[in-house]
Amino acid sequence: MCCDGFCSVANTMETKETDEVEKLKSKFMSAWHNVKYSWALKSKTAFSRNSPVFLLGKCYHFKAVDDESPTESHSAEALDGDVVTGNVDGFRRDFTSRVWLTYREEFPALPGSTLTSDCGWGCTLRAGQMILAQALMLHILGRDWTWSEALTLEPLDAETWTSSAARRLVATLEASIQGERAQVTLPLCPAQGGAEEADSYLQEAYHRTIVSWFGDGPSAQLGIHRLVQLGMTSGKLAGDWYGPAVVAHILRKAIDGATDAMLKGISVYVAQDCTVYSADVIDSHSARTSSHCDPQGLNTGADPDSRAVIILIPVRLGGEKINPEYLSFVKSILSLEYCIGIIGGKPKQAYYFVGFQDDSLIYMDPHYCQSFVDVSTSDFPLQSFHCPSPKKMSFSKMDPSCTIGFYSKNVEHYERICNELSKILEPSSKEKYPAFTFMKGHGKDYELSMAVDKREWPFIRDSRKAGTTSGDFVLL
Repeated sequence: MCCDGFCSVANTMETKETDEVEKLKSKFMSAWHNVKYSWALKSKTAFSRNSPVFLLGKCYHFKAVDDESPTESHSAEALDGDVVTGNVDGFRRDFTSRVWLTYREEFPALPGSTLTSDCGWGCTLRAGQMILAQALMLHILGRDWTWSEALTLEPLDAETWTSSAARRLVATLEASIQGERAQVTLPLCPAQGGAEEADSYLQEAYHRTIVSWFGDGPSAQLGIHRLVQLGMTSGKLAGDWYGPAVVAHILRKAIDGATDAMLKGISVYVAQDCTVYSADVIDSHSARTSSHCDPQGLNTGADPDSRAVIILIPVRLGGEKINPEYLSFVKSILSLEYCIGIIGGKPKQAYYFVGFQDDSLIYMDPHYCQSFVDVSTSDFPLQSFHCPSPKKMSFSKMDPSCTIGFYSKNVEHYERICNELSKILEPSSKEKYPAFTFMKGHGKDYELSMAVDKREWPFIRDSRKAGTTSGDFVLL
């Protein structure tokens, strides 16, 4: 008995030691993920003083009044001290107010797996979440809304990122040794006073609600757990490769299955084979909705008797590489006020494109591993859901596979969108065909009634199979 007791104690001690080692390994792996799955950080992103900057339909100018060097480039941060004819702070406030959704770790295990992080494979899903979040911001708060704390966030340059990562690693390791998890609660700014206090409080409540829909937990309406679960119905599993077209259909299913009353006033339409069938979009608009789709009337343009529609159009802008002739088309699209951005990227990385300057695209990058945030609490910190540092890349580096998004609030608005986009889509003498087209009637009228889940997007292939082209995303 003594021997058995001694062996039992020894086994217990060995198990505890193994658990502690595994916890420490997990902490080190988390730190490594922050290094491996992050963008190539630069201290500043350069913006030209003399070229306008477009951000989801809004135009900003950075030109200084006393500028005598017309070819010089500066970062948005470096222009703060200059006297400018435009509004640098306005651009920064607008960009930072967009919802930023990135890799997360240490969240509850994803459906059908033991994965507790989407690092290395979830960037296209995150880009899809961001385009959907922008549509919901337009639908509920309007395009002119900005977050009151947008200008208080520190830029994510190399120095601040590495120092914060180091502090985080030390804190988590100390917590492991002490046997408890370190928690940091970020203070919220006090509510604005005066006559606008009630309205500001209401808008902030909606802001938090939208972010909470994308929380990293099983109960989040539009969270990654929900998206992975919906992907399983199409044969996708957690950790699998996702393309921009596949994500578009997953987003449609997520909105269709959402139970929150505020999400009943909006739907998602996904174009079929680069074609938007107007009758199908109009039918989506005309569906009866709940009176709770805009309970406080913040979206004054909303029609209570119809639904808004998010139009997602998977396209391919070239063959193996992006066709440079599509540059003017992409810039025209991102200049429209009803554009909600592009799910795209470059080979091996997915981004969310939101604007441009000259021949460079402005994007939000999901390749930044952050800790899980419990959005079920009323005062959860919002800072990690907003990015203060815009990034740019040359249009020539863009992967040709992408999904373009638009927000249409009612049938009249859709008719305007259709007319304006039809003009933009008119091919130039060098282009042989437009990126996508509009057709009258329903998709079923053109023998396209096959179940969406069974339809294969012609240029999407699994990166794990032989013969994959450079146009496919290999998500790192």
